[in-house]
Amino acid sequence: MPGATTGRASYKQPYPGHHDHDRVCPRCAGPLIHVGSAFAAPRRRDTAAWRTLSVLLNAGVRFHKSCCCDPGYRPRTLSEVRERMAYARATGEPFARALVRHELP
Repeated sequence: MPGATTGRASYKQPYPGHHDHDRVCPRCAGPLIHVGSAFAAPRRRDTAAWRTLSVLLNAGVRFHKSCCCDPGYRPRTLSEVRERMAYARATGEPFARALVRHELP
């Protein structure tokens, strides 16, 4: 996926190997972000979902799965992101960790 501010596109590519170089977007030549094999891109016109995804990626949240389970909870709406941001501010929990919490206490 190109940088969060450049566009809404997703490209499936083989997992980067040890000797692979940085990958670039075939449309704009900007850097691609490896988000993980469990990633499912939002529809191109779903701007709210792309904004939510941008927050997650900028916080370092990725979509990797292990051999026996999916990547876990990821917020799907901006309101879920805002709730977790408020929780992180109130508790001091790191923002990336608060984003992937399935439920807030």
